Amino acid sequence: MQTPGTPTFDQLRIFLAVVETGSFAAAGRRLNRATSVISYGIANLEAQLGLALFEREGTKRPTLTVAGTALLAEARTIAHGMDGLRAKAKGLLQGLEAEVRLVVDVMLPPRPLATVLNAFRAAFPTVSLRLYVEALGAVTALVLDRRATIGISGPLSADFPELERVALGRVPLVPVAAPQHPLAAGPQLPGAGRDHIQLVLTDRSSLTAGRDFSVLSDRSWRISDLGAKHALLLQGIGWGNMPVPLVELDLFSGALVRLDMPDQPEVSYPLEGIWRADEAPGPAARWLLERFGAVLDEKGERTASAGALTVEPPISA
Repeated sequence: MQTPGTPTFDQLRIFLAVVETGSFAAAGRRLNRATSVISYGIANLEAQLGLALFEREGTKRPTLTVAGTALLAEARTIAHGMDGLRAKAKGLLQGLEAEVRLVVDVMLPPRPLATVLNAFRAAFPTVSLRLYVEALGAVTALVLDRRATIGISGPLSADFPELERVALGRVPLVPVAAPQHPLAAGPQLPGAGRDHIQLVLTDRSSLTAGRDFSVLSDRSWRISDLGAKHALLLQGIGWGNMPVPLVELDLFSGALVRLDMPDQPEVSYPLEGIWRADEAPGPAARWLLERFGAVLDEKGERTASAGALTVEPPISA
């Protein structure tokens, strides 16, 4: 049984050019080659594979044989992979990262996150992205440990001089509960939240071990996942602060109620871009930080101009 040889990449390029242009002459014009060179390349490819790829008899235009049709998809896959390899190599030669490891605070609303990452995919098609979503000090921990290149962090990053920071924006947080919850009945006196379970977002890292921020109730439930906290609030299990973009539909529909608690007014949760001072972000990572700032700025939530540093007190969820 005949064993196929190994075609060259140039032979595959010629094959694809003939298929896409419809003739040997047109393929020659696309590749800036003589028609005879195209014909010779196809003949060598067919000899390597031991298969006829085009029907040449009785037709003015080369038509794919059954074998040619069967191999076309594989040839396109190889060509696409080679183009990707060349593009990534070019990016690396220009200083572009092969991968960006991004960690974002769970308080960052999903819509700005999706908007920025969709634009990133188009702007940097050769750069891989590794995305982590964490809460509070866990964002900082991943950047400090070099597991993440950059982070979109809450204000806890201000405690660590190893990090460089840039203010990006703010997310409003409001106290909410299900409509059947006792605190949803109307205006409350200061301290009323102490009598009910408070659902508190907790830190999966050790950076804030033993520290509580804006926790009023002794009957608190600590939850490391914001989605789980949201689900428990909808069930009426407790009350807690939530980012407005995440609950605005619930507030509109009445599934959740904004609580009237004088000791729990609306607060703004600052977001900062962070990275290690000894490991400057590359072009793709810098682009991400700038785009996050621009997206938040469009929503009127920008805290300061790019490059400004702010020191904010920790705020609990």
